This record gives sequence, C-alpha cells and structure tokens, in this order.
Amino acid sequence: MKFKVAICLFQSIIPALCFGQSFKLNSPSGNIQIEIKNTSSLNYRVQMSNQVIIKDSPLGFKFENEKDMGSDLKLIAQEIKEINEVWRPVIKSKHESIKDHYKFLKLSFIEKSGLQRKLNLELRAYNDGVAFRYQLYPESMIGCRGIVRELTGFNFTGDPKAWVADYKKYNSPQEEQFLPKRLSSIDTLTKAGLPFLIEVDKSHFAAITEAKIDNYPGFYIGKESGKSDLITKLSPLPSESEQGVKARFSDILYTPWRVVMLGKTPGSLIESEIIQNLNDPCALNDVSWIKAGMSAWDHWWSGEVKQDMPTIRKYIDLASEQGWPYMIIDWQWYGPYNKPEADITKAAPELNIQELLHYAKEKNVRLWLWLYSSDVNRSNNFEKAFALYEKWGIAGIKIDFMDRDDQEMVNWYKKIIKAAAEHHLMVDFHGAYKPDGIIRTYPNMITREGVMGEEWSKFSNKLLPEHNVTLPFTRMLAGQMDYTPGGFLNITKAQFKEGSLPTKVMNTRCAELSKFVIYESPLTVNCEHPDNIINQPGADFLKIVPTVWDDIKVLSGYPGEHIILTKRSGRNFFIGAMTNSLSREIKIKLNFLPEGTYELTSWADANDAEIDPSKLIKSKRKVNQKSLIKIKMAGSGGYVAHLKVLSTGRTK
Repeated sequence: MKFKVAICLFQSIIPALCFGQSFKLNSPSGNIQIEIKNTSSLNYRVQMSNQVIIKDSPLGFKFENEKDMGSDLKLIAQEIKEINEVWRPVIKSKHESIKDHYKFLKLSFIEKSGLQRKLNLELRAYNDGVAFRYQLYPESMIGCRGIVRELTGFNFTGDPKAWVADYKKYNSPQEEQFLPKRLSSIDTLTKAGLPFLIEVDKSHFAAITEAKIDNYPGFYIGKESGKSDLITKLSPLPSESEQGVKARFSDILYTPWRVVMLGKTPGSLIESEIIQNLNDPCALNDVSWIKAGMSAWDHWWSGEVKQDMPTIRKYIDLASEQGWPYMIIDWQWYGPYNKPEADITKAAPELNIQELLHYAKEKNVRLWLWLYSSDVNRSNNFEKAFALYEKWGIAGIKIDFMDRDDQEMVNWYKKIIKAAAEHHLMVDFHGAYKPDGIIRTYPNMITREGVMGEEWSKFSNKLLPEHNVTLPFTRMLAGQMDYTPGGFLNITKAQFKEGSLPTKVMNTRCAELSKFVIYESPLTVNCEHPDNIINQPGADFLKIVPTVWDDIKVLSGYPGEHIILTKRSGRNFFIGAMTNSLSREIKIKLNFLPEGTYELTSWADANDAEIDPSKLIKSKRKVNQKSLIKIKMAGSGGYVAHLKVLSTGRTK
C-alpha cells in the first residue's frame, strides 16, 4: 500500500518552508517537528507536542585540508513528499507487518563562495521520531576527501537524566552498563554508546541512535571542552588518531541516518520500527532458507571448555529434546584460533564434523559454527570456508572479536553478510557494534551481541537485575540483541561469587524465563548446560516460547525498575515481566486480547523465591479481555505467561 502526495499538500507547505531560511517538517500526525535553520550556520531543532526537545544544534563537517562546511550556504533545490506504505519483514522481530509513514524533505545547498561545495540534507519526520542524514560529493580534484569530524550536535534544554554506557574507547565489544546520569556528568573523555536514552521530563523521552550505517564509522556521544552541547564522536580509522581522519570517500557519500526516537513513555520507544524503516528493502531474492529459532550453545558459558564428541552430542540432544532447531559449536572447534595456522575449514582432531552433522540431522537439529574474525579475514579465508559450510549444510556462522566500528570494519561487516547470504548462511556477530536495521535489507544478519549479556555472569558481578531491566529501554532500541539468556542455576546476590563454576545468575528462574519474551533476538541462544535444563522447572516454557513475533505492546515499565510487555505470535499471546532488586506487585488488564476465551498458563516466583530463586509456581486459569490479573515478583524476579485461545467471539 503506497500513499501518493497530493498537489495541495505540496502547495500548502512550500511557502512556510521558504520563509526566512527556516525549513520545517512535521510528522504525519503533526505532533513532532524538525526544523532546519540556515542563518550564519546550519542548525536544527526538534519539537514534540510543541515542546522543544532539542534546541538549536549544529550541523556540518570538518575536513582534512579543507575549511569547515556548514556555513555560508545557499539553498538551490528542495523536494518534499509524504510516504505511507506497509511492508512485511522476512524476520518478524516485533511485527508481522510494519507501517512506514513519514514526511520527507530534501534540501540541497551550495556554498556561496570559495570552493562552492555542495551538501544535501535529507529529513524524515515520523510519528515516533525524526531522522536526518547528509549527502556529500567528491570535489574537482580527483582523490579521496577526508572527514575529520562530523559537527552534528544535540543540545538539550536543562540538565535531564540520561542512561549512559561509556565505552571509554572506540575499540570495544560495546558491552557496558547503561547507568543513569545527568547530562552535565558527560565530559570530553566520554564515549557514550548508542542508543542514548534521555528523560526530557516525565512525559517526553528521547533516544539518539543511528540507522543504515554504510561506508561510514559508528558514532558516540561526548562533549567539547568548555561547552555543554552533546557532540558526535566518530570512530577513527585504524591508522588515525582521535584527532585524525574518520572517513574517506571519493564518490557520493551518504552518512547514516541520525535518529531521534521520541515517545511519551520509555516503553513506547521499544515498540517503534523507525530503525528498520530507515533501511532499504530486502536485497535477497530467495529468503526461504532464513529461519529464526532457539539454539543450544556448547559448554563455554556453563563450565570449562571441552571440545569432544560426547559433549557436542549432549548439546544436540538438548536442542532436540526442547524442540529447538539449532545448536552452536563454539570456540576451539577448529583448534588454534587467531593464529596464522588457524584453519576454519577443518575440525580439530577431537571432532568428526561429518559425524556430528549426520547426528544432528537425525535429531532434526542444524549446526552453527563459531569463528574468530581474524581467521575469517586472513587471506579472505571466508570465501573457501563459506562455500564448504554450505556444502556441509551449516545453518549459520557466529563471528567474534571484531571489537571495532570504524569505516573499514563497517564495510567488512557488509562484505561478510553478503558473502554469507550467497552461501545460504545466517550470521550472528559477537564482539560487535550495535545493530542499525540492516536485518531488513539482509535478513540473514539475524542477530548480534554488542551488549553486556549473560556471559558476564561467568566472570563479573555487574549483571545485576537493575541492568537487565534497563537493557530493553536502551541497547534493545537499536534492534536484535544476542544476550544469550537461560541460566538455570539461580542464586541470590549475596550467594554470588565472581568466576565460580558452573556459572550462576543473580535473578530468579522466572526472571530468566522472562528474558526470552522481553529481549529481542530472532536467533535466541540458550546458554545453559543440558543437565541444568532438561526436566527442570521452567524448561517446559522454553519449549513453547517463540523467537519472532507478530505484535508487541509495552504495558508498563521504567529503566532500571521494571518492565512488563506482551507479544503476540499468531493467535497466542505471551506476557513477560521483570523487576529490579525490589519485589513488586502489579495488576495487568488483559484488554489487549481480542474477544474470546483464553487459557492462561503462568510461571511465577514462588513465595520463597528471594531465598531460593530457582523456585517457581506454575498455574492455569481461564481469562478473557475483561480479566484483571495480579502478578507478584520477588526481588530480582519475574513472571511469564502463555495465553492460548480456547474460543473466539463474544465472551459472557
């Protein structure tokens, strides 16, 4: 379904746009506005419900061996249109169909004097946020231009609270806590990761992130010395310092979309599809081989590394028993890694890969293979390996330890994703930067890490319940998040000891189950050892919970405190709830259900779950859309429910 722009709309907006070099673009609902001002310099501002969210903030660039660009500009052309269409994603992370409705404005500028360089600015205004990107051109001298800095700023009024993940450096796996801080606490050394959530006030929330990163570095939030505005910090090229070149280009260059997600509640941002909407439609002709699902994951998390045939078979058996389609064979399956002699086409002597493939096929399970990024890249080893994996029948690859998001690495990601698609391989990046919506264009890029996830329970005490209930409102806003949930050795914070094996987690069993509903990851990787799952309380829930969804609705929540949401799969609904270290009782209206009668099966914290977090209570009852249920979560606890339709039509 596509919406054509009416001529009357065009005529009614143009005069307002041209007045005084102020260019305003409203969202389809009129609730959100982005304004571009071309005065002594180029800047922008963002409003929501007539309240200024971002006041006048700079736009432009600093170049290598060129003067700054962003002032002394003349408008030479503009284009405005409205797009209203619906598309269906190959991988349904949150919705079976996605509405893409926005107003679009393209402004073309040229410098009035000097080099007379050209710059285009494209803007989109959605009902749940705004986005803009630059288009840069090559100059008359043949060769590369070098971007030293992007001048895009974010000037918020007052000193609001933000949730800050300070990575402290550009080369990192982007695994940190998002801690609540005032914007005034950010300084020149800060390299805050995205998404960057800000509570403007109790009824206005904003999140800064980016979409469609291509041939350009990722960006971070920081500050300049002596200034209060937030600035864009680009990840530098490996050969450059922080003050050096961040991107080189010799042809037309589009930057990623700079996105400001907007909502009245932090939960409304979770429901947004603005990131995928800012990416191109699917580029693959055949997507029938791309299948979401749950995966078992061998031994690394739960204990010491042990690569042998009985161990791998045991995890394949777990996947088969639980009805999961996948099992990941992790590090050391090909022996030495991150070394010149590493060979990603041959299994270590302890493993017979053909025998494992045959065994897995008999169990209706497909295998994934872990790879170290340097072993993939060395001499383009992936070209031979990916073709071989396709011949073997491997489902996908988990590539690890990139730990960068500079321009070269961003381009490497895309090269690998496209090469994997040519050989019908799905991709899970670990040691990765945040997602940017590329799953729409290349749905084989099915999930990625870039999150402080469950693996941190193995060697750190940072994986607190407060962190777990902050992630949905921060990192997860960017998209798929391979947190690897599933720890069934549940203990209290007082009982937790760093580095103890087998690995234990500081939340209740029900909180662990809730991660499978709350966290977004079409490939959901379960971290636990088979002996700790099979026939244990809650294992039955992991047999029925989907990894892709037809709809989502956040019912309640606040970062660091709690979250309750519901997701739909076909005619079935699931509820996931999680709290921080405090116990919590909440009433939930089931008015999100269609008319009919449902069987509600719930898994709830036991009364003594704060003493023994592994305990839960499973119960069943009949409900309808008029029902009200009360859930009680222990401190560090959670709740899950499955609502199965029994009959449709009017309820009595």
